[in-house]
Amino acid sequence: MQKLPEKFIERMKKQLPETEWAAFFACYDKKPFKGVRLNPLRGSRCALKPLLPFLGAPVAWEENGYYTSAERVGADPFHFAGVFYSQEPSAMCAAPLLEVKAGEKVLDLCSAPGGKGTQLACAMDGKGIIVLNEPISSRAKILSHNVERMGVKNAVVLNEYPAALASKFTGYFDKILVDAPCSGEGMFRKNAEEALAEWSEENVATCAERQAQILDEATKMLRTGGRLVYSTCTFSTEEDEGQVCNYLKKHPEMRLIKQEKLYPHKVDGEGHFAALFEKGSGEEVSGLKEIKPSVSKATEKAYREFEKAFFSSPYAWRLHEINDVLYELPEGVFDWKGLQTLRVGVRLGEMKNGRFEPSHSLVMSVKRTECKNAVDLSAEDTRVTKYLRGETVDSQTQNGWCAVFVEGQPLGLGKAVNGVIKNHLPKGLRLLH
Repeated sequence: MQKLPEKFIERMKKQLPETEWAAFFACYDKKPFKGVRLNPLRGSRCALKPLLPFLGAPVAWEENGYYTSAERVGADPFHFAGVFYSQEPSAMCAAPLLEVKAGEKVLDLCSAPGGKGTQLACAMDGKGIIVLNEPISSRAKILSHNVERMGVKNAVVLNEYPAALASKFTGYFDKILVDAPCSGEGMFRKNAEEALAEWSEENVATCAERQAQILDEATKMLRTGGRLVYSTCTFSTEEDEGQVCNYLKKHPEMRLIKQEKLYPHKVDGEGHFAALFEKGSGEEVSGLKEIKPSVSKATEKAYREFEKAFFSSPYAWRLHEINDVLYELPEGVFDWKGLQTLRVGVRLGEMKNGRFEPSHSLVMSVKRTECKNAVDLSAEDTRVTKYLRGETVDSQTQNGWCAVFVEGQPLGLGKAVNGVIKNHLPKGLRLLH
């Protein structure tokens, strides 16, 4: 068995019935479960499952979740294409509790690296606004990349602390997820070295205090009648059931609908906790201004010229230009001025020397049927690996910008010159040799 902290062992023996001790601690002699979640923005389960032979049994609490025993799924071409997200099975339990719908305003307050946030975005089918926030800038960049990889069009990725958001978004959101930073007890088996090194009873108390502060700010941003999910990956009652109890005392406007706790000796997954609340009363909705998209005539003309060669038909982008960069904005998006913003909608590309140059984000947000100039590769084609490593590939396609697809799923951009595709996959996203 892994060397667990003595204080942790004592705490769990007080928390669990004696009849469960043996089963609980025996879990630490077993390998952790691994899972992947299919991306419905890339197609139906029936269409996507045949692409991924490493899928195992379905995860009971997430309709797109599957167990897997495969190693290094992050090197799979369909990972680069955003067909799936690698996510621990128990971690998939929280987001579905919110039952988000297309057209809603949704906030994932502590979002990096993006598992639960993209899970929510997938349920919205590109409609409405989802704000994915991460206070730590390095983690926010990873979050932004995952949003791009999964082809999410209606996201705003922010890098702010909760209090800064609460002052702007009073009563704004229909649904909020607070996957709070915690002591990580539920991850002792999965991330043993890191989680065990950071654990202490003092850290449990510190986390509980921080979580309470985050919940206070989140509550301000929830509209009356809105719902909030609070989740952790820990077992400690101070951070879970105790946190819920204290929160309800402090916020009588909130009603607990249900809470659930996953233990590794009871489910095929790691430790997780989630509680669902509904807001009965609150402050008036903040009067956030909506952005009115605008674009210069020269930029729109250059973009439309690119569009004719690249797409099968005119694309219904809501074009918005900022400093020669062209974006597709989510409908009804708020004015983000004054907020540390990493991503709004889709970054389509930018103007360079009077010409429009497309971005990786554009390709990752479109379907194969929408693209006219494209390179179609099969999963077994050796050119897939060459492309992902940043190398040129051969293809007889029309000269100019083209999209590279594997089995109909987007990998990135290329530029065709006389049968050779020059690689435009961003260097930081390439497959390492």
